Amino acid sequence: MRKLGIVGVLLLCLIMVSATACNPLGGEKEATEQLVEVVRGDLAATVSGSGNIEVSNEMKLTFGVAGRVDKIYVEEDDEVSKGEVLAKLETDALELALTQAQVARTQAEVAVTQTEVTQTQAEVALVTAEYNLEQAQDLYTLSDIKAAEADVVVAKRDLDDVLWTLSKYEPGTPGWESYQKVVSHAQSRLNAAEDKLEAMLSGSDIAEVAIKRLQVELAKQSLELNQQSSELAQQSLELAWQSLEQAQKQLNDATITAPFDSVVASVNVDEKDTVSTATTIIHLIDTITMELNVEVDEIDVAEVKPGQRAIIEVDALPALPLEGKVSSISLLPTQVSGVVVYDVKIEFDVAEGTGLRAGMSATADIIIAERSNILLVPDRAIKQDSEGNTIVEVMVNEQIEERIVVTGISDGYQTEILGGLEEGEVVER
Repeated sequence: MRKLGIVGVLLLCLIMVSATACNPLGGEKEATEQLVEVVRGDLAATVSGSGNIEVSNEMKLTFGVAGRVDKIYVEEDDEVSKGEVLAKLETDALELALTQAQVARTQAEVAVTQTEVTQTQAEVALVTAEYNLEQAQDLYTLSDIKAAEADVVVAKRDLDDVLWTLSKYEPGTPGWESYQKVVSHAQSRLNAAEDKLEAMLSGSDIAEVAIKRLQVELAKQSLELNQQSSELAQQSLELAWQSLEQAQKQLNDATITAPFDSVVASVNVDEKDTVSTATTIIHLIDTITMELNVEVDEIDVAEVKPGQRAIIEVDALPALPLEGKVSSISLLPTQVSGVVVYDVKIEFDVAEGTGLRAGMSATADIIIAERSNILLVPDRAIKQDSEGNTIVEVMVNEQIEERIVVTGISDGYQTEILGGLEEGEVVER
């Protein structure tokens, strides 16, 4: 609901008149009219709500690994700082696992280095074999090939000459058998010359080229095997790193540190207890920054905005001055005794030693508008004439006259006057 209150001191001068007033019709009558002077002051319009104090930041801390509690360094109500060690597990087995993981990581790195060296050697061997093959295939120059072609031409001509001579002899006649042998020899020379030329042109039948090609194939196979070994070594290294990181994480998880400046609300285990990852070890709360969740009526919630100031009064500590700011407004309503309300969260800081605790009941006045050094009149002085104009009744020369005014904010008791009146004038309320 909207709270009716004035922030600041209003320099109101109330003129109570209990006297005989002049009747405008000419007679006199005794009246008890109340007149008030238009003054300047400060005014705040507020929306109020009530709720309970809550901690804005709390955490129930657990170990990230199961084990046996070695040390508890804090007690209930202790103040702790961010990063402070609060509890530890026994870590002998975890430290051993970390050392083993570090050794395995180092071995994996050595293996990767070795495969990289072998890989480089295999690449060099392949390049060398390919170069040697290329050289073997290029053994014969162009002049060599031309000479071989000339040898074929000469061998063919010699064979043709011998065949022509042989054609002059009848088989079995003297000289025929001798020329028959000459023809066979010329044919052999031609065959050899043609084979040599063919070998020069193709190179596929030369033994050295065949050997070089085999060496290239073997180098390629060796390189592929080394690539596979390198990939396996790299995978092993990645697994070793993961194992090392996991071992380090488990060792880190065996220590609980404070995530923020806070107070120990409770310690739930003792040293030498065996705990799991689900066991709450220590409960921390932030007692410096707290919050108040209040319920605001649907009629007023539209005027509430994040960042607005709020004056908080704690039922159990009425003398404790608290001021906060609206941090959030719920988008979804709830119903309380049939009334639609919205949850509004107010955050505020608390000094040490105030005695304020979570769960205490409190009321907040959310300041939705405030003005300083403005003209003020009582709400009861604001009226409407027959035409719907906003008016006040002003005392002028001991006569009451209606005057149209422009009003601003109101707190339920006082109303801001934006126009139509001057400071010091007297109005009827």
